[in-house]
Amino acid sequence: MTSYGQLLLILLPVFAMIALGTLLRRAQWITEAAEDSLFNIVVKVTFPCLIFESVAGNRALHEPGNLLLPPLAGFGLTLLSMLVGWHAAKALGLTIGGGLRTFALTVGLTNYGYLPLPIMDAMFGPESRAVLLVHNVGVEAAVWTGGVLVVTGLSPLAGWRKLCNAPVISLVVALAANLSGATAYVPAVIMSLVHALALCAIPLGLMMTGVSIQPHLDDPRKLVEKRVTLSAWLLRLAVLPWIFLLAAKYLPCPVELKRVLVVQAAMPSAVISIIVARLYGGQPLVAVQIVLGTTALALFTIPFWIRLGFSFAGLVP
Repeated sequence: MTSYGQLLLILLPVFAMIALGTLLRRAQWITEAAEDSLFNIVVKVTFPCLIFESVAGNRALHEPGNLLLPPLAGFGLTLLSMLVGWHAAKALGLTIGGGLRTFALTVGLTNYGYLPLPIMDAMFGPESRAVLLVHNVGVEAAVWTGGVLVVTGLSPLAGWRKLCNAPVISLVVALAANLSGATAYVPAVIMSLVHALALCAIPLGLMMTGVSIQPHLDDPRKLVEKRVTLSAWLLRLAVLPWIFLLAAKYLPCPVELKRVLVVQAAMPSAVISIIVARLYGGQPLVAVQIVLGTTALALFTIPFWIRLGFSFAGLVP
């Protein structure tokens, strides 16, 4: 069993890269004008390359359980978490227009990209990325359908259109190449280019997470609202993890997916909820309070949940 100290050492470089991003933004080494361009590089270039490299040659995806169950689990567990967040927000007295919708979205949405990827890499090797990335398609579907519906009341059709993006397209192409055997015919020079760009995805993505958070640190008094922050801590870092751990223990799924669910159980709220709240008329400050609060505390809770989760699910990390 991986010790608490070993798990903490895995996390420290991850959080250090996020902290570096905030420092670079504060020092104006990454300016506000440059943010959109760098985000585009991460989302439309380096991350699709990481997806293709991780999925195209991964034989674990030849097992139907690793191909079909992960997106279904990602979709269902994310929507269920948002539903729990909705009822918790109502119990807190939050109202529509006063943060209820944004609270439900943000508490219900775990960080499913730049935090779990390096953790999975460190614990199980790069080959573990593939099932996580396939799982994340289901999470993306939940974000842009149920999540958008929660925040705005838009039709599900408006959300599904958001799924036509570079990461999802690269995943579809990589899966097709994997299952057809076409990966073996991709020229080595192209795979070398893809590999070089893929290496940039996680560190650049983590730094840009810090960049996106930094502007909200200028007025610390707004970052903590006791009712919101404490409730988010309780739900995201104490109650909702059990939904994922119960699924990991009792769902008839391959061990690769069980590992993903245990790691997802330990994650704080996802930064993308701030972006969704901003784009669709939610309350971005509520999302910021939850994301920052859960992320700060998660440095200490992630090792606990991962150790407990693997033990509870009968897995060996």
